[in-house]
Amino acid sequence: MAETVSRPADPADIVSVVTAGVAARSPFDPVSHLRLMVDGRHVGWLPRKHADILAGFDGVLGQPDGQGAITLLPGRTTVPARNAALATLATQLADAGHVRGWRNELFAVTPTLEAEPLAVIERAAARFLGLLTFASHMNGIVAGQRALWISRRSPRKAVDPGMWDNLVAGGMPAGSDPLETLVRECDEESGIPPALASQAEAHGVIDVLREIPEGVQWERVYVYDLMLPADFVPHNRDGEVAEHRHIDPEALLAIMADCAMTVDATLVTLDALRRRGWAGIQP
Repeated sequence: MAETVSRPADPADIVSVVTAGVAARSPFDPVSHLRLMVDGRHVGWLPRKHADILAGFDGVLGQPDGQGAITLLPGRTTVPARNAALATLATQLADAGHVRGWRNELFAVTPTLEAEPLAVIERAAARFLGLLTFASHMNGIVAGQRALWISRRSPRKAVDPGMWDNLVAGGMPAGSDPLETLVRECDEESGIPPALASQAEAHGVIDVLREIPEGVQWERVYVYDLMLPADFVPHNRDGEVAEHRHIDPEALLAIMADCAMTVDATLVTLDALRRRGWAGIQP
């Protein structure tokens, strides 16, 4: 079913609508959050209301330092000890209904992708704590055409169900890297074989920081483009994609202007359109 949206005729005006929509969906008030620290490193933005919840769990948080920072697991000084404590905490939070969408997948607790993880935690609990996370997103560009492939998230997804997304997008588990994550997700989400997926071109990083119902999305998104053969038709293999769509830039802008695409995918898509000068968007 095609989306319809009342939009300006000038592409630049449409882009303004899109960016305004992203801004409206991306509030963040630092005063309402605490800088979450582990071993003196900033690893997250903890909502103060979640700090109040965690105060009921013994030994999880230290005392705020008076400068907007608080330490996670102050009594644990080794990675194994932190891992064990966070595994218990994630289970307790899920049992209490504070986190949902359990993944059985571990995310790193870290200040940067390059640093050795200070701990790992169940993915479902990462945004409750406002942890820095990492993801790979890919624009599927159709060779020889002014068109892209996009995907719609399954209505059963715990996060952004039913929304439009980049052709391939996936969170980066602990121990993985951006391209490895992308190649795996290409196969699972769109049936793109590894030999083709590994040809994806890297186009930098987009940082996302916003308040969401689960807590905070603080995510470093690694951006890729992949040129797909004109006769390639994606097919989902893991049940996480409801449909794929071959689409031109103008129709894609309409979807984004209607806020029907996720925030991170919208930013990644705008980046691709700008680089190509498509739909009147200048690089």
